[in-house]
Amino acid sequence: MAQAVHDLGAALWFGGSVMGVAGVNKSGADLRDGLDKIRVAGSAWQRFAPAQWLGIASVVLAGARLTGASAGHLATDPGFARTGTAKIVTTLAGAGATAFAAYSGQRISALAEQRAQRPGGIDTHDATIPSQDTPEEIATWQARQRVAQYLVPVFSGATIALNARLVQGYRPRAALRGLQGRLTGR
Repeated sequence: MAQAVHDLGAALWFGGSVMGVAGVNKSGADLRDGLDKIRVAGSAWQRFAPAQWLGIASVVLAGARLTGASAGHLATDPGFARTGTAKIVTTLAGAGATAFAAYSGQRISALAEQRAQRPGGIDTHDATIPSQDTPEEIATWQARQRVAQYLVPVFSGATIALNARLVQGYRPRAALRGLQGRLTGR
């Protein structure tokens, strides 16, 4: 059950982040008003955030359960332990990138709302790509958010790949090879 919860959470986290980067952010280019481009993307990301954090929490909690169930294997197979450690690092890095992307989006929204009150309003290509007329502070936060949002599927995808490697380590032959390597010093 823990493996299924982990995998479904990781799929939600990865798939949602790719959809956001490829679809939500880019869809703003179809709108005319710069503030609307930011508002629509911000609203979509805010609505998805609970599901995204549920996915991350599923990965972390189910991952902790799987780690506990694998304590013996972790102790006897150094390769398995290294892969498990790498998975923990990528999961935490992905959660950090997710949090920073969300924070950046909040900063962009707040700055855009402030700027929209001034004469001339705000112009931007889409939610994360500035135009030549986008205020510098907003453009800076857009660049930060864009980088963080691209890192999220990289880290969540790496978490999925590392988990697949760990699942293969559960196979009896792989476990025996790990134990044999540990006993022979290889």
